[in-house]
Amino acid sequence: MSERILVCGSLAFDMIAVFEGRFKEHILPEHVPNLSVSFFVPALRKEYGGCAGNISYNLALLGAQAVPVGTVGHDAQEYIERMQTLGIDTSMIQTIPDQFSAQCFITTDMDSNQIASFHPGAMQFSVRNDLSGQQAAWAIVAPDSKEAMLAHARRLQQTGIPFVFDLGQAMPLFDGNDLNTMIAKTQILTANDYEATVIEERTGRSLEHIAKDLEAVIVTQGAKGAVLYHRGTKRHIEAIAAKQVLDPTGCGDAHRAGLLYGLSAGWSVYEAACLGNIMGSIKIASQGPQNHQPERAHINKLLKEHYHLKVALPLSA
Repeated sequence: MSERILVCGSLAFDMIAVFEGRFKEHILPEHVPNLSVSFFVPALRKEYGGCAGNISYNLALLGAQAVPVGTVGHDAQEYIERMQTLGIDTSMIQTIPDQFSAQCFITTDMDSNQIASFHPGAMQFSVRNDLSGQQAAWAIVAPDSKEAMLAHARRLQQTGIPFVFDLGQAMPLFDGNDLNTMIAKTQILTANDYEATVIEERTGRSLEHIAKDLEAVIVTQGAKGAVLYHRGTKRHIEAIAAKQVLDPTGCGDAHRAGLLYGLSAGWSVYEAACLGNIMGSIKIASQGPQNHQPERAHINKLLKEHYHLKVALPLSA
C-alpha cells in the first residue's frame, strides 16, 4: 500500500508507575488542605505514546505508509529511530531543541485509580508544523494543541486532502464554535460515546444532523462495538471479543488506524470501521499502546469470519 496517510497529533512518552497499595488509605480527606504524600512505586515502565505515534504504529502494522505530523523535544531521538525502524516516515516530525517531548506521568494503585500529570513540552509548538503542499490519500487530525488542530484542519482543507477529525483528549479545549469549525472542514468525525454526547451538547446538534453534512460519523462504544452514521442510516458494528482486557490505553488510536487504512485502501466506510473494531480489540489485550504485534493473516480471518467481508490486508508489505 503506497498511499501516504498524514497523522497529525501528539507524540509523547508515558511514564507509568504502579503503587502497590491504595490511594484512599494515604490521602485522607481531613489532611487534603495540607496534602503532602509520597508513594513507593517499585514498578515503573516507559511507553512510547501520543496519538500520532500510536496511530502511526498501528498503520505500520497494517502495512500503510504513515507520516506522523508532530513535534518532539531534544529527548526523542530514540523514539524517532524506533519509528524509522518500523518503516514510519518521520520527515514531518519537528524537533524543538530547548524543550522536552510531551510526557504523561501516571501512578496507578491496586484499585486501578490513577494520579496523572501531563507536561505538554514540545507539543505546545506543533502549530509551527506546516503541512501545506503535502500529498496524501487521507489524513487525521488527532488530539494535539488546539492551535495546531485548527491549523492542520485549515491546511488540509486548502490542500484538498480528506481527513478524519478525532476530538479525543482535546475535548476540554474546544467549545461549540470550535467544534463546528472543525466539523465544517472534515469528512469523517470520530468519537467515543462520552465525547459524542459532549459534541452534541456543545454544538446543539444531534449526531444524525451532523452526519448529514459529512461522509460519516463513527462513535466507538468499547465492548459494545461502534455505531456508524452514513448516508442517512445508523448502523451498529458488532464488537470483536478481546482475548483479555488488559490495558485500554491506545485502543481509540488503534481503531482510528484501522479506519484510516481501510479508507486509504478504497474500502467502504463500513469495512474500514470493522477493521477499526478489530484493531481496538487486539490492542486492549496488550500492555501499553505500542506493544501488540498481530499477524495480518489473523486480522484477515476476523474480517472474513466475524464480519463476512471480502476485503483483506496484503500479507506482505
